[in-house]
Amino acid sequence: MTLSPLAPKGGFPDLPVIEGVTFAAIAAGVRYQGRDDVMLAHLCAGTAVAGVFTRSATRAAPVLDCEAKLGGDTSEAAAFVVNSGNANAFTGGRGTATVEAVTASVSQVLNIPQTRVFTSSTGVIGEPLDPARITNKLSELKAGLSANEANRAARAIMTTDTFPKGAFATVDGITISGFAKGSGMIAPDMATMLVYIFTDAKIAQPRLQKILSHLTDKTFNCITVDSDTSTSDTLLMAATGKGPEVTDEAAFEAALHGVMLDLAHQVVRDGEGATKFVEVAVTGAISDSDAHLVAMAIANSPLVKTAIAGEDPNWGRVVMAVGKSGAAADRDLLSISFGDILVAEKGWVSPSYTEEAGATYMKGDSLKVGVDLGIGTGVATVWTCDLTHRYIEINADYRS
Repeated sequence: MTLSPLAPKGGFPDLPVIEGVTFAAIAAGVRYQGRDDVMLAHLCAGTAVAGVFTRSATRAAPVLDCEAKLGGDTSEAAAFVVNSGNANAFTGGRGTATVEAVTASVSQVLNIPQTRVFTSSTGVIGEPLDPARITNKLSELKAGLSANEANRAARAIMTTDTFPKGAFATVDGITISGFAKGSGMIAPDMATMLVYIFTDAKIAQPRLQKILSHLTDKTFNCITVDSDTSTSDTLLMAATGKGPEVTDEAAFEAALHGVMLDLAHQVVRDGEGATKFVEVAVTGAISDSDAHLVAMAIANSPLVKTAIAGEDPNWGRVVMAVGKSGAAADRDLLSISFGDILVAEKGWVSPSYTEEAGATYMKGDSLKVGVDLGIGTGVATVWTCDLTHRYIEINADYRS
């Protein structure tokens, strides 16, 4: 897989060790040959686990299982086990049986309650997942557990990703570290990805859950690659309690927000076939929710995204997307900008705008589309990428 031109220049970060967390990864042959495709994270006793999941009506068996286990007893150790290559989705009773078999085996091998084993699967939908592919490797995974294997674990969960995605932050002596996968089928809810975040913070599960859910709406629910929502979206966060207690919640939330937004942006930068990273900022809406509607209508528009891919400053397509969004808008109050270039105002092209300036701006690989509706104080910002022929190539033969 050719590395995305938008990949972080420094590569995968050197993620700090989180006390109470160890990782392992292994090649189990779930779908891919010659590469790691299963990762295990072991979490010490006392770890609080919070999560946010897809709201798809066709949620996969692992998602349903994780949802049922949140908020339980935190006194025992816990584990995350994740495979790539097969989503274990739309597999009926067999999918549920696979989750049961995998979580039961992890419980036995690690000597932890089955209710504390959280599993995720990503990959092809509608193909049965043989649990033995994973359970036969659990002893080796256990033997390989190390605090320094986050990098390998992050690579094991990749599918069409061209690079692993990691981010970290420290605040008040607390360390936060996480990794994610996601490249296509990216849209709320949640963000069609797998994300695992770890911290040594001491914080109660209900408090952690509230913060995580709030920040998801500001990060992973504000990105889109292709408007398609997966069956398998999973964001899990583990707080081991081995570090300082969270006393300044605002500071902790700000640091966690930074990690989550960094990971969300990396997913967009790895959008299938992407060559442009695009911020869509909407102001002047009647409400924030209306602003979000407009922003996502622009970010998801194939016409807007293909114009950006072709470096065509076709602002008429932005007007179209605003109009179809369902949000309140007044044509004669609308303003549009590309970066710092005012393109249109008061329902018509700006007198200062030149096509040459717009075309030159579109040649950049990081772009901003601004829309001011001029009718209120609502604001929203979302992030997307362009839509290229490479996206079609990747998805036309995904299963072959």
